[in-house]
Amino acid sequence: MNLVEAAYRDTETFPRTETFGLTAQIRRAAISIPSNLAEGSARNSRKELHQFVGISCGSLAELQTQLQIAIRLKYLQSDAQCIGLATRVSKLVRGLRKSLRSEE
Repeated sequence: MNLVEAAYRDTETFPRTETFGLTAQIRRAAISIPSNLAEGSARNSRKELHQFVGISCGSLAELQTQLQIAIRLKYLQSDAQCIGLATRVSKLVRGLRKSLRSEE
């Protein structure tokens, strides 16, 4: 959830021309991460949880790519809060995914 908040704050200064472009993409990808984790944890099986954790990993990869694009376009500094949080969350979610795999 902290990552979502940071993504919203850090994209507030993006150009207005990006409102429906990169800004929206970053925000959607960030929202998708905890949303899929929540949905997966509410499901009835470990297999479904594993599937939704995988979707979250995909959203994280998407978000990290979009953040790198924002840096290249000089919309974000490389030390922006959402970039550091995305790296941390990525490690946590990948760890969860690995843990679920080893339990199968």
